[in-house]
Parts: sequence; structure tokens; C-alpha cells
Amino acid sequence: MRVASIVSVLAAAMPALATRGTFGLALGNENPDATCKSVEDYKKDFDAIKHLTTLVRTYSASNCDTAKNIIPAAKAKGFKVALGVWPDYDESFNQDFDALKKAVPGNEDVIHAITVGSECLYRGDITAQKLLKRINQVKDEFPSITVGTVDSWNKFADGTADPIIQGGVTYFLVNGFAYWQGQEIKNSTATYFDDMAQAKARIEQVAGDNAKNIRFGNGETGWPTDGGSDYGAAKAGTNNAKLYYHNAVCPMLTWGIDVFYFEAFDETWKPDSIGDNGEPMDETHWGLFTDKRKAKFDISC
Repeated sequence: MRVASIVSVLAAAMPALATRGTFGLALGNENPDATCKSVEDYKKDFDAIKHLTTLVRTYSASNCDTAKNIIPAAKAKGFKVALGVWPDYDESFNQDFDALKKAVPGNEDVIHAITVGSECLYRGDITAQKLLKRINQVKDEFPSITVGTVDSWNKFADGTADPIIQGGVTYFLVNGFAYWQGQEIKNSTATYFDDMAQAKARIEQVAGDNAKNIRFGNGETGWPTDGGSDYGAAKAGTNNAKLYYHNAVCPMLTWGIDVFYFEAFDETWKPDSIGDNGEPMDETHWGLFTDKRKAKFDISC
């Protein structure tokens, strides 16, 4: 699908006077030496990115005491946080849920949302029905806070997530990486817009009359900079990351879609992983900023 066609699809799906999307950053909870971030570490993170955004999302409330430590830092620096729950297993869900029960009450003013699940349908770790049950548990506990889920665009587009949409959940963050689809940088914008358009259309179709209440956003997107690994035709590099940011991410915001970029800072503590292609992947260079909190390129939109 050509970019012009994709833009037309998105335009038709949005109000005529759509406001600009909100930009946020995915934020890790470990320092470059793999120690857990403290309240002061988060404050330093926020100082480094406050000219760009005052919104971040995290992945687990209990791991590294994330909720306990990031909330007071957010209060001190005027930030809002999307907190995460890992629902894949009973132990992880209960630990994160307990951490939220301790950290959230009285601090609702800095909680942008709570996301239950991060690509757990994509990994096949939990059924949509069980995920819906756990989302509802968290919604019931925190009725004044927006609660939803995050998953890969194709799990929304192919109907896997339909039970969650039909179950009344209204906050969806959809991940889309042209890079992980092995796309050349010249095809990345079209791929990204197509991913988001397919997921958005499916969610709103399944929601029916409830579509007017849907809050839709992009939960993760990004491109690895110098030092990262290539993935098929997708070539890592700072120049390609800059092109993707300005040619894909900025236009998505212009069209009124909220975007959480993956990620704020390089996570140089991460070991190599194995990609779907069976090859080792260096995932330590996805940040807009280095692990020293220095911007890698012009990040204005």
C-alpha cells in the first residue's frame, strides 16, 4: 500500500480536526551497570528528556521496584507514567498487582494509564480470555485510572485480540516495527502506517457502538542506531534511525496518533538475544539517547 493510500485510510478513521498525538518514551528500569534505578536515577532520566516529553511507559510494576521508585520521581519532575503489569504468569501478575496496590493510591494524578500485558498475545503466553479477566481485575481495583493492554499490531488485525475488545476494554497500545518486519528504510514509513491502520480499523470495527470510547495509540516503534544489528533488509544505523523518526514517527503524531517511542536510552546492559531469523541480535542501541543521556540526533518534530 502506498503512503498516500495509508494516510487516506487513517484520515478517514479520525475526526476531521484531529489534534496532534501525544509523544511518549518507553523507559527501562535498569542503569547501564544493570543495577535497578532509584528515585534519583529516574529524576536524572526525566531531566534529560523533559524538553521532549513528560510522558513515559514502563513494563513491570514490581521488577526493580519500578512503581515504588518512578512515581515519586514523576511527582517531583512533573511527569506522567504508564505503569505496566506482566500478566503472563500467576506469579508475575500477582507481584505487579500487589506493587500497584501499594504505590498507586494517593498518586493517581501522575498515572497516565496502567497497561496489563506487553505482547503476551504475540508470544502466545496467555489467552485473550484470561488476559481480559486480568485487565478487569486491575480496572476494578483502580476505577479512576485508564486500564488497557499493549500488543503487536498483527494480533489486533488478525482477530486474536477480539475477545478483549468485545469485553469492553477501551485503551489499546499497538506495537509496530517496520524494522522487525525486515523492511528497507525506504519502505519503513509505508509499513508502519499500514500496520497502525490495519489494527485501528479492526479494533473500531469489533468495538461497534463502543468505538467512540476507544483510546488508540502506538505502544512501541523505533529503529536501532549505530552498534545495533541488521534484520534482513532493515539496516541498523543512526542515519536510518533519524530518517525513521522524522519520516514515520513525526507524521504519525501529526495525524493524531499517540506514540511511545522505543526507547528513551540505550540499555547497554542487555545481553544479545536471538532474532526470529535465528541470528544473534544486539538490542542495546535503540535509544534516542545514549546511556549517558545524550541525544543521538535532532529529535524535534
